[in-house]
Amino acid sequence: MRGNKRKQFLVAGLGLFGTSVATTLVEMGYDVLAIDENSKLVQDLSTVLPYVVCGDAADEQTLRSLAVDDIDVAVVAIGDLESNMMCTLLLKEMGVTNVVAKALNEIHGTMLRKIGADKIIFSEKDMGKRVAHNLVSGNIVDYIELSNDISVISIQLPEQLVGLNLIEADLRRKYNINIVAIKRAGQTIVNPNAHEILQENDEIIIIGTHTGLKMLDINL
Repeated sequence: MRGNKRKQFLVAGLGLFGTSVATTLVEMGYDVLAIDENSKLVQDLSTVLPYVVCGDAADEQTLRSLAVDDIDVAVVAIGDLESNMMCTLLLKEMGVTNVVAKALNEIHGTMLRKIGADKIIFSEKDMGKRVAHNLVSGNIVDYIELSNDISVISIQLPEQLVGLNLIEADLRRKYNINIVAIKRAGQTIVNPNAHEILQENDEIIIIGTHTGLKMLDINL
């Protein structure tokens, strides 16, 4: 993995959450090094994940043997609280600049922040938010909260916008939000041109403030 200039990921812990993260990143074309103590699980995933090893990610020697200095982003998805925290601490001490850790609860999340985790994921809480947003709006396909103020949503293009280009849709001025990508017929148009015509059955990915996105949903 050292010679590849693409972003390098480490996923520690291959439960449902860790496996989902690792396999999705691989499907997106990124290099992923995954580790878990469960030898059967590692064996089962070896056909899906090109780089997967059996080992204790909370052990310093094991982590050092993985050459984590190559890693750009590490995702700590270990379910055991002590191992989760130890792995997070070791990765930060080894110089991994971006460590994303799964927290079991708010107290665990606070502890992870104190030992240096760069981002905390509350998988059940975050998924609950996504499901709730999907339930209250028929348009929303997916929802991800990036911070206390900013979210990304994916919605089916409202019929009021069909046939308009991005300038005519004028979403930035009206709602202080931006269309960052368009999914169309199995392809994704990233950072679309302002003159791109929105088409029926498009799915648009939007980033903006919670207030702006809520106003968009109300008005469309």
